[in-house]
Amino acid sequence: MLDSSTLFEACRTCACSALRRASRAVTQHYERHFRGSGLRATQFTILATLTQTGPLSISELSDQLGLDRTTLSRNLRLIEDKGWVSALGHDDQRVRKMALTPKGIKKASAALAFWKRADASVEPILRRFGLQSRPIVRAR
Repeated sequence: MLDSSTLFEACRTCACSALRRASRAVTQHYERHFRGSGLRATQFTILATLTQTGPLSISELSDQLGLDRTTLSRNLRLIEDKGWVSALGHDDQRVRKMALTPKGIKKASAALAFWKRADASVEPILRRFGLQSRPIVRAR
């Protein structure tokens, strides 16, 4: 009978596990840089997305961010309570469209400097996991 460590040896190079470790390391990096901004990295991502797109339904925002609706709703509730986003009225009561408030635009703008510092210094963390932040442009 095979030893369980032998059976699971291939799991050492699991792409899912490696990407999750890399994702946690990158998230921790951004969180460190967002300290003092009053925002979490996930909250900034929502505000930055709505800044670029304008109002979106929760389904549209969920698709844009690659988040499930439950996780997004939980994060939206926190920033809605702070007055950074608000739900817009909609003809269809089942659709909840979210928009930045003036307070949210101000918060996102103030946090942009924190994001820029984090983004400018993330490359070593990505390289540690064999990743890069910018796509390679290949000549044809």
